Amino acid sequence: MTDTDTNSWRGVQSELLRRINEKEWPAGSLVPNEVDLAEEFGCARTTVNRAMRELADAGLLVRRRKAGTRVATHPASRVVLDIPIIRLEVEQRNAEWRQSLIEKTACVPPVRITSRLGLDPDAQMLHVRSLHFADNHPFLHEDRWMNIAALPGVERVDFSAVSSNEWLIENAPYTTGDIAFSAMNADAALADLLEAPLGAAIFVVDRITWDKDIPITSVRLSYAPGYRMNTKI
Repeated sequence: MTDTDTNSWRGVQSELLRRINEKEWPAGSLVPNEVDLAEEFGCARTTVNRAMRELADAGLLVRRRKAGTRVATHPASRVVLDIPIIRLEVEQRNAEWRQSLIEKTACVPPVRITSRLGLDPDAQMLHVRSLHFADNHPFLHEDRWMNIAALPGVERVDFSAVSSNEWLIENAPYTTGDIAFSAMNADAALADLLEAPLGAAIFVVDRITWDKDIPITSVRLSYAPGYRMNTKI
């Protein structure tokens, strides 16, 4: 097994996906049951269940009651994008990660945020802004709005100690989301934060996640110039 962290369902999912992609589990083969996998990974059965359910939803596993779980013979051609932990993304680039918390405020967000999330115009949300670094160089600016009503205790979280990105991934389930990729020119404020020239081309990710019909968060990630996104199919 790889050094993947299997204490979380995302880590288990990553390892199961590796076994499928590298044909350790060929198409049509029966995969071990949840109890055996949980024992192998040293985690709870519910953790394995969540990981396998996500892969089944993506069309990579076929689960049948009493018949077990098999690798799909003809996987659905469907793009599945996971939400990365920024800290790990930086560390996987062989850089040291740290963040600087810029703002944490409970307030009424702009109408463009509440309307996009389907919230009342006067709904209070938690606004968290952070600057993430890679080897002391700006990596990205995280501008996030969090639905206080859907996240009990979120106002008490110390986001200078843990990033809102990582806290949400570990604590807030989500079932669906919207994601958009775009480019923009850095204005004076963003150029200053990212140590970039005014008007520099910035790669931007806008993402909204929901848990069923409940909006969880809306975030804009603005990356420093030179960022390159890599993914797999």
